[in-house]
Amino acid sequence: MTEKNNNLVWHKILESGELPDGRVTTASVGTQTFAVSNFQGQYGALTNACPHQSGPLGEGSIETGAEGRCWLRCPWHGWDFDPITGESPGGHGDHLTTFPIEERDDGIYLAVEEETTRARSNSDVMAETMVNWGIKQVFGMVGHSNLGMADALRVQEEAGNLNFYGVRHEGAAAFACSGYAKLTGRPAACFTIAGPGATNLMTGLYDAKVDRAPLLAITGQVDTQVLGPGAFQEVDLIGAFKDVSAFNHTVYADSKHGEIVSLALKNALLTRNPVTLVLPNEVQEMENAEGEAGSPEGRIAALDIAPPQSVLDDAVAKIKEAKRPILIIGHGARFDMDAIISFAEKLDIPVLTTFKAKGLISDNHPLGCGVLGRSGTPIASWFMNECDRIIAVGASFSNHTGIASYYPIIQIDFDPMALGKFHSVELPVLGEIGRTFEMLHDAFPENIDRGNMREEVAERWKIWREEKESRVQDDSGKGINAALLFAAMTRQCQDNAIIAVDVGNNTYSFGRYFEASGDQAVLMSGYLGSIGFGYSASMGAWAATQEDDPKFKDRPVWVVSGDGGFGQYLGEVLTAVKYIMNLTHVLMHNDELGKISKEQRAAHFEVWKTDLHNPNFAEYVNLCGGKGIRVTDPAKLDEALAEARDYNGPATVEVMTDALLV
Repeated sequence: MTEKNNNLVWHKILESGELPDGRVTTASVGTQTFAVSNFQGQYGALTNACPHQSGPLGEGSIETGAEGRCWLRCPWHGWDFDPITGESPGGHGDHLTTFPIEERDDGIYLAVEEETTRARSNSDVMAETMVNWGIKQVFGMVGHSNLGMADALRVQEEAGNLNFYGVRHEGAAAFACSGYAKLTGRPAACFTIAGPGATNLMTGLYDAKVDRAPLLAITGQVDTQVLGPGAFQEVDLIGAFKDVSAFNHTVYADSKHGEIVSLALKNALLTRNPVTLVLPNEVQEMENAEGEAGSPEGRIAALDIAPPQSVLDDAVAKIKEAKRPILIIGHGARFDMDAIISFAEKLDIPVLTTFKAKGLISDNHPLGCGVLGRSGTPIASWFMNECDRIIAVGASFSNHTGIASYYPIIQIDFDPMALGKFHSVELPVLGEIGRTFEMLHDAFPENIDRGNMREEVAERWKIWREEKESRVQDDSGKGINAALLFAAMTRQCQDNAIIAVDVGNNTYSFGRYFEASGDQAVLMSGYLGSIGFGYSASMGAWAATQEDDPKFKDRPVWVVSGDGGFGQYLGEVLTAVKYIMNLTHVLMHNDELGKISKEQRAAHFEVWKTDLHNPNFAEYVNLCGGKGIRVTDPAKLDEALAEARDYNGPATVEVMTDALLV
């Protein structure tokens, strides 16, 4: 109940008799809090912050001193104040503000001045700039050292300009942003407090760095006046983020707050890297009515750079002379596949992918050969072994992929540092990938028929599918085998799904057995290989499907993980339930870190400490408010996957699997 009197507004804050004699409590009116006390029937209302270090006086206690006088004692450091007048003992000049308060028949009323318009702050300028640069999704946790920036993000969310997802662990926020960026090529933001909140981001930031994914990390920091000697939760965040961040700065009171965010996001987009901004607590809250928000207008040039004509001519000549060329496509080419496939079809060239690029071409395409390397198919290995020239595109030449360096290699990439990174190549070609392949396509006036190349691809797939079918029948009595599981997932997963994959044997089995439609998108922790990536990254992918971009809008999102990886971020099921994220999770439960056990055996070590103590994960997901289904019978697998796929919210199919049949 409220009552206006001149410029004061009276608010009912307590019921009669609600606050016992000799007690103090905290009352809230709008965005303000007050320390309200009752001593011998007399009520007092003071500002709730102790002038020492802003201790919450409403959580303190009423103490009786000499001559029966009472004091309100701060719970943090014991400073005393008269609960009615706000005076301190000894007249030290730290008098607290008092507020009108009175007891009425129906309760206790407090009067405050009518709230004025919310002042624009440094944080508002920064949040407005983030929105201008296209930041639509923010993942993080609100805490005591980021409240000013949190309030600015609240304003932007309430205006419909962005979405904020409160996670249960800051590491999940960074992984979510990394997954979002790998899918879209655009940055999202992760948001934490100082100290441990910021350091918890580190693994996800490194995942983004090594896989070339742009994201913005914003962290709180202690007040600048105590920065240096070692205040509570003080960490040298600039030093901590130095290696992982392409743009790493503390924001100060006299910074150009719109400009510093613009520079950060420009670096993120152009270098495809994480960037970090560290915000001291008091800087966030300073008023900044005249601050100018930044925008990308006039800040980024067109990036569709063509290779020099002489280099293009050289590439054309080398491709013409090859009898059995192959294309090896990496993750860096994921936004240019239409041009690449059109070129491959015109020249009848088989297309292999790295594991990070799985699914960029359909496994049913007449030239698609699947994944090359440790997570790959014998089809891809066959064509690399039988080729006479490699055209490598957007690939990083990971040792896991095993691109044969002894063949003549034409390497095409938008990053000059990626060209010939580990060894010399026959011809490095620098250019935007899509435009380069359009030019290569046009340089060949007629289609090239390479005889029975497509028939050879089909024959190799026939051999491999027969082998996979024989593995589907394997049964040791210790659980469902991976070939059977991913055959079922191939049948049930939508053709346009986004699939986030974790790290471990589940990853290798997915790469080997799952057959991609060509319209699916696969996300993984590539070069870092961080266990725990999958579920958190799927949340970032889901956020992208809620935007208006037709490339991603309303696409289904799947997750593949093992019990080891899922166990690291179990709490994020609660996040997914809270925001009703449609995630279909395929969980391989074998009570073991199976990949590590395999490596111990291969290195002739004893298998040691790789066993896991697990709950019933399906029951856990149900307790969290999602849908959990446990599968032990192979005959029930398709039904369970379809039920989870069609559930409106996060669903986990916990498949009891054989750790050895991968």
